[in-house]
Amino acid sequence: MAIYVIDDHPLMREAIVMLLRRVRPGSEVVELSKLSDLGRAVTTRGAPTLFCLDLGLPDTMATSGVSLLKGIYPNVPLAVISARPASEVEESCREAGADVYIEKGAGASEIANALRAMLLTDSEFDELDGDAEKPPTKLSKRQKQLIVMLDNGLSNREIAEALGISEHTVKVHLWRLFRRLGVKSRTQTLHFARMNGLLHG
Repeated sequence: MAIYVIDDHPLMREAIVMLLRRVRPGSEVVELSKLSDLGRAVTTRGAPTLFCLDLGLPDTMATSGVSLLKGIYPNVPLAVISARPASEVEESCREAGADVYIEKGAGASEIANALRAMLLTDSEFDELDGDAEKPPTKLSKRQKQLIVMLDNGLSNREIAEALGISEHTVKVHLWRLFRRLGVKSRTQTLHFARMNGLLHG
């Protein structure tokens, strides 16, 4: 099992690898500069547990790398880590299958916190959220709180401010919530919540 960092900028790639080794000591982290090297790397280094993907690779166009990875590994979490502003490309990345979009300019601690949260198992994440005794099919207190915030129309930034966490960590919380409910968007989450009595009124 390995984490794959795919970025053609050596300095940025090394920085992400360093962060990953700090948040998940002992993990196998594989560095690639282009997507076409992935097949061979998986054969020799092991199945992926997380992808950290840059958009500007020499052998991809726009979000084609995201679509390709999700087509082959639909269940492996994928974080796009790009220098482009989220306002420009996050939506198209999510539509292509990316789970979380992280701006490279976010800073080391924000990126590290988001990646750490993505690498936790559901039970580890629930324990961190103070819900260690929660049955695996139930929502954590934080996830129920998120649903209420979504229902109130709060943006990621407003949720981040209310919870005292970064926007990138909010995105990871939402990704986990979507995955647990089997949905892909805020709208689908709220529909599911209403249909299943998770919201009142």
